[in-house]
Order: sequence, then structure tokens, then C-alpha cells
Amino acid sequence: QGLLVESGGGLVQAGGSLRLSCTASGLNFGASAMGWFRQAPGKEREGVSCISWDGATTTYADSLKGRFTISKDNAKNTLYLQMNSLKSEDTAVYYCAAKRFIYDTCSASWTGFGYWGQGTQVTVSS
Repeated sequence: QGLLVESGGGLVQAGGSLRLSCTASGLNFGASAMGWFRQAPGKEREGVSCISWDGATTTYADSLKGRFTISKDNAKNTLYLQMNSLKSEDTAVYYCAAKRFIYDTCSASWTGFGYWGQGTQVTVSS
């Protein structure tokens, strides 16, 4: 069974940066599209970003383009999310996820993810 472990969350001032990491084991990371999701208090979980299995294609929620960058290092089985110019509305628990099937693609529906991490808290103070 796949295991995903996030790290890098914390408290940061508005305008600051954080880099989240997600280390994977027990799944074919190099052949898996990966994604980041977040859930703010009282809100539904939303898709943040997705990256294709080979890292060649990335997608972002429209509201986040230009501030967040997703990447994956297949040699290290690690997914990253670089978050810049953070705002208070970015405060949430951030989750990494892996597509259930290898070579599956990212989609606008943010579906098909079968493996989830436990989440890491990001708090942006204004």
C-alpha cells in the first residue's frame, strides 16, 4: 500500500514563502501523477496543483497560478510545492495525493487520486 508523508508546513507571515514536501513509498512514484490539495476550516477540500507522472505537465487552480509551483523528483520519490507570496486565505491543511493508476493524467475534475497523506498545517498570519 502506498504511503505519503507531508512535511514543511508551519506558521508564516503574509507575503512569505514555504516549501512543502511529500515523500512517497510503496507505490510506483515515477509513474504516478501527483497532486496537492488543501482544506481550510469550514470549507471543502480543493485541488491546488497536479503534476504528470514525468513532471512534464503541471496544472494549478486558477486562483493560485503564479504563486505556487509544483515539482517532483522521481529519483527521491518526493513531491514538492513551493508557495510564494502567501496570503491569509492560503491557511489550510495541505495534503499530497497520488493517482490510483499509473500513467493516469491530471484533469480539471481533480479526481482519480487513490493515495493520500495525513496532511500538514499551513498558517499564514496577516
